[in-house]
Amino acid sequence: MRGHFITFEGGEGSGKSTHAATLAQRLKSLGLEVVLTREPGGSTGAEIIRHILLSGIAKPLGAETEAILFAAARDDHVRNTIMPALEAGQWVICDRFIDSTRVYQGALGNVDQRLIRGLERVTVGSAVPELTFILDVPARVGLARADHRRGKKTADRFEGESMEFHENLRQAYRALATEEPARCIVIDGRPPRDVVADRIWAIVQARLKPEKAEVAETSAP
Repeated sequence: MRGHFITFEGGEGSGKSTHAATLAQRLKSLGLEVVLTREPGGSTGAEIIRHILLSGIAKPLGAETEAILFAAARDDHVRNTIMPALEAGQWVICDRFIDSTRVYQGALGNVDQRLIRGLERVTVGSAVPELTFILDVPARVGLARADHRRGKKTADRFEGESMEFHENLRQAYRALATEEPARCIVIDGRPPRDVVADRIWAIVQARLKPEKAEVAETSAP
């Protein structure tokens, strides 16, 4: 039995982590087994690479090198966290996945899409999300939220980019959603948290019917 795989994408401060956690909790409340994870990271090896990437150490090496490092982290994450959970019939909710690489390193970093897709084939295989929520907020709103959340801590590798970078990032995510409308759904991240969460939940219910999965698990011998 294969589980379900949902990812959350968007710019800095768009609400990805918050709504990934909220959805995971809502699914757990139905008695479903849920793995909440993130990228870069989500497994022992990937968390080590996460530190390298977000510290900015790899930035001088260029976007191609960063794309390869993200792919190395993703390979460890998929093999050790995502695929075992899916194969066990669990729900996997991931804060960022392949679309972050497509947008950050591909669209904005100008890394050849053939390299991006080639790395995906090697690292992702059949672990393709069924549903991807793209949380959409204006760059100035997202960065203000990120600044508030960070407090006195130093901005990470991507939070520290310019306002123009983040606005271009937003447009790149919107373009991605246009290219893959069956999988990617743009959600306005500006309304109150509960409103956004309810919109996400309504889509998950319509697309993946978690209540039926709960009934199936309950009735299993």
